[in-house]
Amino acid sequence: QVQLVESGGGFVQAGDSLRLSCAASGRTFSYVVTGWFRQVPGKEREFVAAVSRTADVTIYADSVKGRFTISRDNAKNTVYLQMNSLKPDDTAVYFCAISPRGYGQAQAQEAYDYWGQGTQVTVSS
Repeated sequence: QVQLVESGGGFVQAGDSLRLSCAASGRTFSYVVTGWFRQVPGKEREFVAAVSRTADVTIYADSVKGRFTISRDNAKNTVYLQMNSLKPDDTAVYFCAISPRGYGQAQAQEAYDYWGQGTQVTVSS
């Protein structure tokens, strides 16, 4: 069994930064990719970023490229999402998830087996 716990969300002004954390516990060794998704009420959950287990591959949604950085510390079993230059459109609940599948499916939520409970990010204009 795997547990994922997100933290670091909050209420910020446009242009500010936040760093989200996703702490994993349990049998995570077989999982290839960790991803971040976000969801606004009434909309589909959308892909934000993903990182490989060895951190040699990162993938970003076009909407966050150049502003968000995904990274990981395997010693702490934690994946981070550094979010800079935040915009009101970034307001959402952010979820982390892990997938045993390859990078080619990293943007598909169906590829992920375990999800965290989410952390709210609110960006005021």
